[in-house]
Amino acid sequence: MSDVPLKIGCMKYDRTRALFDGTVEIPGADAVFEDARLASDVFERMVRDQAYDIAELGLTFYLRTLDLADPPFVALPVFPARHFRHAAVFVNTKSGIEQPEDLAGKTIGEFGTYGHDAGVVAKGVLADDYGVTPDQSHWLVGGVDEPMAPFGFVPFRHPADVDVTPAGRALGPMLATGEIDALISGRVPQCVVDGDPAVGRLFPDYETVEREYFTRTGSHPIMHILVVRREFLAEHPDVVHATCRAFGEAKDAALTQYRRGALGQHVELMIPWFTPLFERDDRMLNGDWWPYGVEKNRDTLDTFLRYFFEQGLGDRRRTVDELFT
Repeated sequence: MSDVPLKIGCMKYDRTRALFDGTVEIPGADAVFEDARLASDVFERMVRDQAYDIAELGLTFYLRTLDLADPPFVALPVFPARHFRHAAVFVNTKSGIEQPEDLAGKTIGEFGTYGHDAGVVAKGVLADDYGVTPDQSHWLVGGVDEPMAPFGFVPFRHPADVDVTPAGRALGPMLATGEIDALISGRVPQCVVDGDPAVGRLFPDYETVEREYFTRTGSHPIMHILVVRREFLAEHPDVVHATCRAFGEAKDAALTQYRRGALGQHVELMIPWFTPLFERDDRMLNGDWWPYGVEKNRDTLDTFLRYFFEQGLGDRRRTVDELFT
């Protein structure tokens, strides 16, 4: 019996590289992998054209497809990207924003759309921990370092009581000149990378803040999820299960490589002090850095679902089990 043709769209991360180079294979599948310049390019191809059988999709974008009359995808409990997002809040240093509460009444930019993955988490944390809610600010949405209309492959949705408009210009330069006071973005603006003194982070010591957040909540926020076309799942459930296992093997292979690298102080990376960082992270994450599966991620996913609903991005508050086959 011939292998099933399988087209997968995802980014080439350390935890997926073994799939791209063939070190980890998917039994029963003739798999072809495709990445892109930006993860959002993969998202758009999947949502707009269903260009893949299985694809990485931003969690907020997947949730928006569930409100369609005929939802085209089912989530798989594989999470290719997760990230703490205190570091994703940038400010103009002359805006008067010295603490999170100072965001109230300010004009804030957001990358891509109102409610991209980093934005959902950052706004949720600001509301939970600091009492700062989106309706207290004015929002401009667009590209970070180049002008970009809001993503057109999902509805441009926001609550009626939240003032949101397309920016029309690049948000990074607007932050540097003070035309906006703050910016929430999973992509770091070039002005921040360049060390422009006019810009900085809301949480300058974001590592300490994010480690405290993880210690307190146990949540390592999920940004992206793997989804499968419903028709493909119905026709080839064994291949879909094999794909989940293969993504898990590829993730484990990356972590194994880091652990083996510790024997030589990670000389293959040549990043100064990477080994003590690895050891500190390994202790904090209890050796399971990027867990897949539903149960290990139930609380983290439920928190995202609560944020999504509270921010007016979904028709109702969904449960974790609704997301998966």
